[in-house]
Formats: sequence, C-alpha cells, structure tokens
Amino acid sequence: MIDTDTTLDMGRMAEPGAPVISVRGLAKRYGRYQAVKGIDLEVRHGEIFAFLGPNGAGKTTTVEILEGFRSRTAGEVSVLGVDPADAGAEWRDRVGVVLQESAVEPGLSVRECLELYAGYYRTPRDIGETIALVGLSEKAGALGGSLSGGQRRRLDVALALIGDPELIFLDEPTTGFDPSARRAAWEVVAGLRELGKTVFLTTHYMDEAEYLADRIAVIADGEIVAEGTPQTLGGRDHMTAAIRFTLPDGVAVRNLPAGLRPLAETQPSGGAVIRSETPLLHVQMLADWALGRGFDLPDLDVRRPTLEDVYLSLTAPTGGTHR
Repeated sequence: MIDTDTTLDMGRMAEPGAPVISVRGLAKRYGRYQAVKGIDLEVRHGEIFAFLGPNGAGKTTTVEILEGFRSRTAGEVSVLGVDPADAGAEWRDRVGVVLQESAVEPGLSVRECLELYAGYYRTPRDIGETIALVGLSEKAGALGGSLSGGQRRRLDVALALIGDPELIFLDEPTTGFDPSARRAAWEVVAGLRELGKTVFLTTHYMDEAEYLADRIAVIADGEIVAEGTPQTLGGRDHMTAAIRFTLPDGVAVRNLPAGLRPLAETQPSGGAVIRSETPLLHVQMLADWALGRGFDLPDLDVRRPTLEDVYLSLTAPTGGTHR
C-alpha cells in the first residue's frame, strides 16, 4: 500500500474537484467509418475515473487521443489545461502512463530502472521515496525480471510516478493477476487518490471498477451510453431488487401474503423470488409472515442487479467493430 505520509510536491496540482480532463464533441473517423461519435467527458482532480467498454467500442481510440498519441477528427479536448494534440515536453512531465503490458529493462534492478526513467524528467521524484510509495523497498536491488506479477505492476506504477505526474492513465492494471495480487494492486491504485493524483482507469473487471472508481463512464459503439457512480450507473440504484428464498415443504407462493403474491414467482430450482422496488418493506412483510407461522427462511437473499449486470445490458452488441 502507498505510504501517504510521504511528503509530496503538490504545487502543480489543480484544486480538488476542478476539471483535469474536459472533452466536448470528440469524434474520430477512419475514412467512412466513425470510431468515436461526438462524446463528452469530464474528469475531476483527485478522482479515480473508470472508462469501461467492450473490445471495439472506441475506448482505446479515445484514451490514445487523451494521451496525445492519436489525432482526432473533431471536438475539443483539454487535458491539464492543454490540448494533447499540441502538448510539449512540459505537459508530458505532468502525465504518467501505465500500459497493459510492458517489458522490463534487461539486466536492471528496480532501483536502476527508476534511475533510468528519472533521467527523462526535468524534476523527478526521489527514487527511494518512490520505491517506498509502491511497497518495493525490499526489492529495490532485485532484477526486474525476477519480480512476481504483482510486484511488476508495482514497478510499472513506480515508473509512472517517478516524474511526479498530476494525471495517471492506467490501462487494464490487473489483467492476468490472481485474486491476491489483484487486491494488492488495488491498494496501490487507491493510494494514488490519497496522494492527490487523478487516475484515468480502463478495466474489464467490474469488481475492480466498483472497488476503485469514484465515477464510471461506459462507451459502446463509439458513444457514451451511461455515466455515474458505481452505485448509480445506468439507474442501478433504482432497479428492481430480487428477494430470493426457499419455502418450507407444503408451502407455496400462493400462500404468501396478499401484498407479496403478485410480485412472487417460483424458480426452476424450486425456490421463490419476489421482484421488488421497495425491498425493505417487502422483506419485513415476508419475515413477519414467516415468523408468524413459526418457520425460518435461512437462505433469504436480497440483491439489486450487480454492476456487471448493468454493464452487460448497456453494452449489448449493436453490430460493427472498432478500436
């Protein structure tokens, strides 16, 4: 986990809540084919913003435009107050990028890798401090090629941090990780928020987005189809909840209270489910009814659609492919 007690140079950073990325009407066309179709985005200082979308949705094209690696066809883009298409070395010093895949520098230790990369920046961070920030102090002398997957990702983040950037792009930071390594990487990323950094995250893992992101935007077929917090994305907070339970032998859905019967249905597994827009009220009715008849509902489960459920509904294929 990142040590947030370490002193940082915060002089260049924007005020909390101020826009760090502002996009209006962004479009990208390849011949007759339009990969990005006039999208709007805003990312605020100090937040972790997750940008989600299936392969071919226009996600990579959009991110590469924001990073200054790809030109746009139309629209206005401001990143740290600068148009990436015209950005120079000073702007590059303020942006860190962690690619989905990267190769270690052959024959170099963790410290030597950071010494090499520090030479690319005008005012790099302290190398020992940066190693400590990502939890690699005990591996400072180890060769990069000897690190585990999780440790390698920590090194990638350290390399992105060595220039003390204000904005960090993280591309699929935990692809291929086992659950333990993923959780460790999440703590590193969450620590970046605590340091006052702004993070633009792309990921295919919905649990990762839910754990890390302050806000999420979903792109599909070149258009932003939803934006919100993990709890509100796509109206998730207002979606019908499913109350699932198993009735005792000899008791059927038709025996439920009158207020629940129209909402209940029997499942193929033999259990029952109540679809409810007011789950607290209906769980109380169900519990009072069961206790009044002297039996329990030990497998009672209440849940709204998961973030993955919402994401899949938002990105249902409509034909066509693009990057």
